[in-house]
Amino acid sequence: MKKIIPLSLIAIVSLYASEVELAPISVESTVITEVSQNAQVSADLADALSTSVPSIDMNRRSGIANDVFIRGQKRDNISVEVDGTKVCGACPNRMDPPISHILANQIETVEVTEGPYDVETFGTMSGGIKITTKAPTKELHGEVNFGIGSFGYKKVGGTMSGGNDLVRVLVSGSSESSDQYRDGNGDTLSQQTKKNASVNGNKYQSQNEDLKAYKKNSILSKAFITTAENQELRLSYTANRSTDILYPNTPMDAIRDDSNIYSVEYNVDQVNDTYKNVNLQYYYSDVDHPMSTEYRNAANMGSNTTNHMKSSMQGLKLKNTFDISGHKLLVGLDASKRTWKGHYINNTTGAFKATSIADTDTQNMAIFVKDAKTFGAIKVSVGARYDSTEIKSEDANNNTQNYSALNANIFTTYNLDKDNKLFIGFGQASRVPDARELYFRKSGNQVGSPGLDQTTNREIDFGYETDNDAFKLKIKGFYSILSDYIYYQKGQTSNAFKNIGATVYGAELSSSYYANDDITIDAGISYKRGEKDKALTGQTNKNLADITPLRGNIALNYEYKNDSLATLEVQASDKWSDYDADNGEQELGAWAILNLKVKHAVSKSFDFTIGINNLLDEAYAQSNTYADLTLVAGGATDIMLLNEPGRYVYTNLTFKF
Repeated sequence: MKKIIPLSLIAIVSLYASEVELAPISVESTVITEVSQNAQVSADLADALSTSVPSIDMNRRSGIANDVFIRGQKRDNISVEVDGTKVCGACPNRMDPPISHILANQIETVEVTEGPYDVETFGTMSGGIKITTKAPTKELHGEVNFGIGSFGYKKVGGTMSGGNDLVRVLVSGSSESSDQYRDGNGDTLSQQTKKNASVNGNKYQSQNEDLKAYKKNSILSKAFITTAENQELRLSYTANRSTDILYPNTPMDAIRDDSNIYSVEYNVDQVNDTYKNVNLQYYYSDVDHPMSTEYRNAANMGSNTTNHMKSSMQGLKLKNTFDISGHKLLVGLDASKRTWKGHYINNTTGAFKATSIADTDTQNMAIFVKDAKTFGAIKVSVGARYDSTEIKSEDANNNTQNYSALNANIFTTYNLDKDNKLFIGFGQASRVPDARELYFRKSGNQVGSPGLDQTTNREIDFGYETDNDAFKLKIKGFYSILSDYIYYQKGQTSNAFKNIGATVYGAELSSSYYANDDITIDAGISYKRGEKDKALTGQTNKNLADITPLRGNIALNYEYKNDSLATLEVQASDKWSDYDADNGEQELGAWAILNLKVKHAVSKSFDFTIGINNLLDEAYAQSNTYADLTLVAGGATDIMLLNEPGRYVYTNLTFKF
């Protein structure tokens, strides 16, 4: 059925394989399917995404709860939604990024938007991630899976779904834990800290050097209730309870990380021939995140401190979809409020020490519209959103900031023929500063910078896509101009966040080649470059932080009987030579690792996976040390790098009924 791959085509593509499967390539976004079925290494979604989408890189923070960048953009520069619920972490040091509050085994699909092309979600400035969890089914279905791996990793999870014409219900639960992983040098997390921390207080107490890396429990529950013909009430609740998560290259560890995500949604389809859908959703999420020095030597040196952070997000969104003379029109209203606060506590006495973030509310009101129409071989989609935002803090000055923004984009696709298309998009989107950037306090100093302007991204995306019997391929380039980009300046004890001008540009390639009916090669590559318009005051470096070098991977997939699959994968990265040394980054060496995986389907109801990651036990780090994160010092000038896991062997058993 498939054609032999031309060797010349293989040569021009380097490397990108997937831990999870991609749906047919879309020029507007990348949709990842079968996430829960294929994320066998752990429930950490960051790991699965970074090995599936060329534009995404993982920021290693711990054994779990890792963060992601989209084209070098992170934190509030990208948005995260779970079933329409906007999720925000509580930790100012990014120990609990939004995607850590949902587990890979609960997910059906993930849509990744690159660039300012989503007007439905507040804060989608440079990209966004929309997670759709499993939906309840009418038929009775169930699944139980067990996982074990190196470094004492254990996981057990299960999902049950069923119902009737009136009610459908799903319950999914998971529990996992792990000892500290060892890097390619054989060092555990605590040993990496012991070798690299120049300050004794940051090292783990001897009795805590062998603590588990984390424990994590989660449950997802959903009920879809048919209230009338084409009408449905959708209820969902997700709870995450994590304890004792070690963060070796930061001064504190997370004592716990508890989150709740609630959603109440009413959906009506086919109101009439023109009015296709109306959807009203209320959501609420909260995070409780105390982080502490109690496992470190600092606890015995007069600095036994907890920074107890709390965050909540609630919102109401109304979407109306129409089909008018071939126009696919969406009109919506969006309102949300984020609350963020935290304070330091003396663990010895229990006494209040100081405020880290004063109780701050970010309230947003918006109206948005999208339209798409096809004109012969040309498809045009346009979108616009108007935001009005107030940020009010209960700090000593009772600061209030007000922002407004008009976001807009146009994306055009031209079908050269049934297999080939060209696309180009222009977009503008903004995001407001958050409470950390405005008001964060540390050691009595106002690190935040009240009065920051909002950041605006103006971007062009362009590329080519083909999908035929021999291969599919998408090449995409982008150029992003960032105005009033919010940037952290190292060495500033107060007002450390600055508005600067910057540009980010690059290219991405993703592809699949079909050698024959059984053998497929998945490949891809990502390159990006980021530059400040001018160096910060007192500095000379114009490189933008968090911009990873040339990276990619390649996977040879062999599908054999009973839908079984064997994969040989190489992941590789160039050295990190363009970095912001003035603000804490350092040169990282090039690296390449080899992964093996076999997923064998014994029957339709039972399969097992056996795999080895980093087969050659390489010691390497993929995350740099930008001072935007508070990290442990490894010397007078060096900041402690956190190495990736060494050789990791795992197996997963899945039973379905």
